[in-house]
Amino acid sequence: MTPDDLREAAEALAGRALALPEVAGARAVAAYVSVGAEPGTLALLDALRARGVRVLLPALLPDNDLDWGEYTGPDSLARVRHGGRMELWEPAGARLGPDAVTGADVVLLPGVAVDGRGLRLGRGGGSYDRVLARLTAAGAHPALLVLLYDREVVAHVPAQPHDRPVDAVVTPSGVRRFR
Repeated sequence: MTPDDLREAAEALAGRALALPEVAGARAVAAYVSVGAEPGTLALLDALRARGVRVLLPALLPDNDLDWGEYTGPDSLARVRHGGRMELWEPAGARLGPDAVTGADVVLLPGVAVDGRGLRLGRGGGSYDRVLARLTAAGAHPALLVLLYDREVVAHVPAQPHDRPVDAVVTPSGVRRFR
């Protein structure tokens, strides 16, 4: 995809996500800053913030769990290298603890693919599996949305017994609900 294609896809993705009732009514959204080939999320983060939504972003911990911090604009981000693995944009401010995600009305999840059952394939680190388990343990029921490109919605992904389906996948061309 060209830089223009990527920008247009990010803007379309943001527009689709912002139009969802669960996002429109959210007071707090747990999200992430896209990296590499992931669909762009900064336009969405800035639009949420402009609406007065509290935006929580993850910070990767050494054990692959996630802590959370607040996004207050591009200046609130720091580029963090995690060992020899990857560089991520994370919140530069105070950490709120791994349980902060349980207060979100919506959790935006990254992924590699999602299938027709609503099962999400992640990158294999288990970070978001822990987030989903934490939400279940806390009795929290935020809307779970995956942000992907259209070609990443596939017929089937491998599943484990602990995998939990998401509520919907948002792509630049539309929204597909699973429950």
